[in-house]
Amino acid sequence: MKGIPAEQVLAELAELRKGDLPTHGGRLFAYVYDPAVPGLDELAAAAYASSAHVNGLDPTAFPSLLRMENDLVGMAAAVLGGGPDTVGSVTSGGTESLILAVKAARDGAPHIAEPRLVMPVTAHAALAKAASYLRVALDVVPVGADLRVDPAEVAAAIGPSTVLVACSAPSYAHGLIDPVEPIAAAAAAAGVRCHVDACFGGWTLPFLRRLGEPVPAFDLSVAGVTSISVDLHKYAYAPKGVSVLLHRDEALRLPQYFGYADWPGYTMVNPVISSTRSGGPIAAAWATLRHLGDDGYLALASTTLAAVRGLAAAVSAVDGLVLLPVESTVVAFQSTDVDLFVLADELTARGWHTQPQFQHGDIAPSVHLTVTAAVEPRVAEFAADLAESVAAARAHGPVELPPDIFSLVGDVSSLAAALGVGSGSSVLPSRMAVINTLLNAAPPAVREQLLVAFLSLLQRPAGLTGA
Repeated sequence: MKGIPAEQVLAELAELRKGDLPTHGGRLFAYVYDPAVPGLDELAAAAYASSAHVNGLDPTAFPSLLRMENDLVGMAAAVLGGGPDTVGSVTSGGTESLILAVKAARDGAPHIAEPRLVMPVTAHAALAKAASYLRVALDVVPVGADLRVDPAEVAAAIGPSTVLVACSAPSYAHGLIDPVEPIAAAAAAAGVRCHVDACFGGWTLPFLRRLGEPVPAFDLSVAGVTSISVDLHKYAYAPKGVSVLLHRDEALRLPQYFGYADWPGYTMVNPVISSTRSGGPIAAAWATLRHLGDDGYLALASTTLAAVRGLAAAVSAVDGLVLLPVESTVVAFQSTDVDLFVLADELTARGWHTQPQFQHGDIAPSVHLTVTAAVEPRVAEFAADLAESVAAARAHGPVELPPDIFSLVGDVSSLAAALGVGSGSSVLPSRMAVINTLLNAAPPAVREQLLVAFLSLLQRPAGLTGA
């Protein structure tokens, strides 16, 4: 491959980006977080560029990055009830923070041969990923019809091999805050660590409380909580990907580290999973947090709260939709008579990108809306389109799967062809209801198998065009 001019490279990149979902404008209710603050993107980009080539491998070589990381940890500790002994680390995202929380708990109890993790079924899947990577067994506690976990059942699940109890503030799927205080108390009584996954809500719940919302205690101010994680690339509105993992004290953090000196090269000492790390995301987060400040985040939380209330009212006003309890910045709803997967397609056709969620045991399918400050000016527009989309979905009726579709489960290429899924860089069908209906009908293990196979089908090498 021959090199091509920079202008052509950027033009090709712009063309590729045309197929992506919109990251700004308040029409994408998942994946991205848009505060709609003028100039913030430009500030973050400039800060990112200033430190993109700085390497976090050795903080003594690049003290600027060490200072910025310590500042981010300090700011997170101030927001999340930290004390004078609180320490933390900056990671690449919520998944890395959760993996490290599990690692610290596992390695902090070396006498336990077969460590176990207790968590509600509504806990983020990244905790299951951490358990899988680290060979920690899972004890999953069910939730009730109200989608809440009973602290007594969590306490009963703690055993002699439990190294960590995890809970959410809030859970991603439905936006509900677990009863952290009694869960942490049960963990402490058993001599077990308790991690609060506040990756999603950690940077909004404290500000919502200041606005008068009844947010229960969930952070390091709660006795028994030993660690907590918060993603700065969510409601701190920093670019991807920056998260912070806080520990109550240094002794709890030490097992998180990795050190290795038994080779002829430099001694490797890493606080997080990566060794080489670009300073770009950290500098962008540092600049974003310093620019917005406490007052800025309080104002953004107020705007987001107004959007949440408006969307909740819009859902409640539509016959056939059932609004789930709203405790954070998630609006989630189920339905009594509308195929939600068809509804999601109808909303997509009108420019709204939502996140359908599948049946899990007795938990019915739902639609998830992550609400950001950028949504607030669009609430009335969404409400009108929601009512129209529900009418269209009701007229369409439920999806009927192609005959004998389940006979193709073992032949992913044929199944993909039957569902209209291409390979390599080919895009998925514009309407996803049939695929989502199939996945919804499949047991979780089969769903996992299908999605892994589909992803593998999509991720195939492609030849570069041009010179």
